[in-house]
Amino acid sequence: MKLGLAGAGRIGSMHAATLAALPGVDALVIADADTARAQQLADRLGSTVHATPRVDDLFERGMDGLVVAAATDVHAELVLRAVDAQIPVFCEKPVAVDVAGTREVVDVVERAGALVQVGFQRRFDPGHVAARAAVRAGDLGFVHTIRSTTLDPAPPQPEYVAASGGLFRDCGVHDFDAIRWVTGREIVEVYASGANRGASYFRDYGDVDTGAAMITLDDDTIALFSGTRYNAAGYDVRMELLGERGSVVVGLDDTVPLRSAESGVGWPAGPASPHFAVRFERAYLAEVTAFTELLTRGVGDGVPDGVCTPREALEAFYVAEACELSKAERRPVQVAEVRR
Repeated sequence: MKLGLAGAGRIGSMHAATLAALPGVDALVIADADTARAQQLADRLGSTVHATPRVDDLFERGMDGLVVAAATDVHAELVLRAVDAQIPVFCEKPVAVDVAGTREVVDVVERAGALVQVGFQRRFDPGHVAARAAVRAGDLGFVHTIRSTTLDPAPPQPEYVAASGGLFRDCGVHDFDAIRWVTGREIVEVYASGANRGASYFRDYGDVDTGAAMITLDDDTIALFSGTRYNAAGYDVRMELLGERGSVVVGLDDTVPLRSAESGVGWPAGPASPHFAVRFERAYLAEVTAFTELLTRGVGDGVPDGVCTPREALEAFYVAEACELSKAERRPVQVAEVRR
C-alpha cells in the first residue's frame, strides 16, 4: 500500500519509522512545512520513503491512507480533505482544536461512513489492555476507585503551551479516554483544580503546570486524575483500579520513576522512562499497525477493539472541557453541561 504522512516532527518521525518497516507498506510520502526536515527523515528511512514540499501531493498521488501528525491547528482541515477524497485517515489527537471543530469532523465522518482512527495510544498499551480485560472478566468485582496519573519529566516550550489548549485538554484527555475505555463506563461529573509552581508562561497563557480532578462515573465509581509538567524523576503514566475483590495497576514496573522511602528497599531497579516515546513504544507500533490492517481488510466486520473513532475522541474532549470549566469556576461540572 502507498501511504501519506503529514508532519515530520517528533510524533511524525516515530510513525514514519514504524510505517517504513511494515511489510505491507510499499511507499511512504512525507510532507512537512519544514521541507529540509521531511527530506532528512526520508533519506534516513530508505528508498521506499520520499519527501514532498506540498501537502497537496498527499491527496494527488493516489494514497491508500493518510497519517496526520502535523500541527494541531490543521488536523481538522486535513481529516476533512481526506474524507472528501475518500482516503482513510489515522489522525493524532486532537481531531480539532475545540469542541465545535471536533463535532464538525464527527458529523462529516459519520455521514460519509469514512474510516478515521484517532491516536489514543494507551488503548494499545499492554498494561491498559490487560486492565480492561480484568475489568471485563469481573476479576476485580465492582471497581470503586481509579487513580490515573500523567507526569511529564519537563515542561514543554512556551510556544507549545500557547497552542496546547491547556493541561486538561492536552495531557489529561489521554487519561479521560483511558478511564472510559478500560472501564467501559461514561464520565458524568468532574471537579478540577490547578496550580502554577513553575514557569510563569503557563499562567501567562491561562494554563496550569499541575492539575487534578475528582471524577464520577455513571455507576458511581470515583476516579482521580493528576497531572504535572514537572516530574524530573521521569515520565510516569500509571492507572490503578481498586475493586471489591482485587486490584490491578498499569505502569508499575522497574521503569516507574519512584523511589521508596522505606529502608532497605531497592525496587524499582530503573532506569525510568525518559519520555512518552519510550514508555509507549509498543503501543505506538501497535496502533499504527492496526490502522494498516484496517486498510487491508476494511471495516465490514466493525472497528476492532482499541481503535478510537472521532466520536470516542469527542467524548474524552467533553471531559477535558468540563475540567477546564470546573477549574475556572471552582465548582463541580456535569459533563452534560459542555455537551450543550
